[in-house]
Amino acid sequence: MPVASYRGVLPQFGQRVYVDPCAVVIGRVTVGDDSSIWPTAVVRGDVHDIRIGERTSIQDGSVLHVTHDGPYSPGGRALLVGSDVTIGHRVVLHACTIGNACLVGMGTVVLDDVVTEDFVMIGAGAVVTPGKHLSSRGLYVGSPARRVRELTDTEVAFLTYSAANYVKLKDEYLRQPSG
Repeated sequence: MPVASYRGVLPQFGQRVYVDPCAVVIGRVTVGDDSSIWPTAVVRGDVHDIRIGERTSIQDGSVLHVTHDGPYSPGGRALLVGSDVTIGHRVVLHACTIGNACLVGMGTVVLDDVVTEDFVMIGAGAVVTPGKHLSSRGLYVGSPARRVRELTDTEVAFLTYSAANYVKLKDEYLRQPSG
């Protein structure tokens, strides 16, 4: 089953959310309206909260997790993903904050305490090191990730276009008969 409780807490889903049967969503997870979680994605909210906004897609093979409360991270760390976000294939998000209208490219790793403002694009394969702050309208690439330039107006418009396109795709999947 793709949705499981942890310590008696089940994930909570908004309206028209698509979770692929091959994805796994566990525990303290909240997913906003019109969002999608694609095949083999793992969203594991066991030791802290994961909140995913509206119209956000978590694509194939991505792993989303959190940090527990302990001596090296008092209070633990949640994972927050904004609305209108495209999380590419095979992305790892760990105890970070992703703003609204962002794109996280395929194979990217975003680590603890990273904060990404709204309208940020992270290039494929980037590694965003712990505690880094990514400013709005920036393109970040590399390992470690660094800002290489300002996004163009066309690229900023693409961020919400990408999210809207995945809403249309998940709607097609929701209309298909199951089984």
